[in-house]
Amino acid sequence: MKYLFRFILASTFLLVLLSFQVVKTQLHITIRNELGNTEEGVTVQLFANEADYKAEQNVVAEGKTDAKGIVKFKELKTIAYYVIARKDDRDNSGGGEQIGKLEANRINKVNVIIQ
Repeated sequence: MKYLFRFILASTFLLVLLSFQVVKTQLHITIRNELGNTEEGVTVQLFANEADYKAEQNVVAEGKTDAKGIVKFKELKTIAYYVIARKDDRDNSGGGEQIGKLEANRINKVNVIIQ
């Protein structure tokens, strides 16, 4: 009986501990076209500063949008990022190149338009 009590106590403690997991800083970007429709298969690159963005070097993270037009980046720093989104001959130049500073331990969401 003593071992059962210890097991239940330890299991309860573990469940409580797991329920307090902290979400790591994430960024979910939805890519839309000029009509507002989501775009699948768009290559998205993140840059930590304007110089790297302009030179297209030192990519922090890269991914492609899924069937819902979303690309997800995890475990990011809480800074403002520069974004390049490209598909064929369309991209996001001329607007939406920089996103605001990410909030820590949150899933940050933004929309980017390609034309």
